[in-house]
Amino acid sequence: MSRHRPEELISHLNLEPHPEGGFFRESHRSPERVARASGGAGRSAATAIYYLLAGGDRSTWHRIDSEEMWHFYEGDPLHVHVLLPQGELQTLCLGNALEHEGAHFQALVPAGAWFAAECTTQEGYSLVGCTVAPGFEFDTFEIARADQLLGDWPQHGELIERLARK
Repeated sequence: MSRHRPEELISHLNLEPHPEGGFFRESHRSPERVARASGGAGRSAATAIYYLLAGGDRSTWHRIDSEEMWHFYEGDPLHVHVLLPQGELQTLCLGNALEHEGAHFQALVPAGAWFAAECTTQEGYSLVGCTVAPGFEFDTFEIARADQLLGDWPQHGELIERLARK
């Protein structure tokens, strides 16, 4: 793979910087609307994005109020770290399941869970897709500081600090 591949993908897919880190572009927003549990205006039934992490980028700790299915497209495996209730940590390996032991082509992040992601190599990149249902809305997107997470997951302090927004 070309070391310039991330730049090619950013250009070809018209990706832009994402607030959590990496680059993205929304590729689909369902015209179907669903009600919000909290009331108010409805939201799209589903949304999808292209998402790229490259060269040591990370997706910092964040959460949304919908399930998020990650899909692997190309590049190096990606670790998606999910903080679960009762202090648990689940690390999902997203990648080419035919080439990388323990990797999966898809991985699901539960609604409301704090999660972060990183490439498994500092020099590599990962191009993935994320499908959110009900659809993603920036007003339900929340980025965490390390101190917000350390109280409930102190045993994962090194990982939390490393992937937290600086």
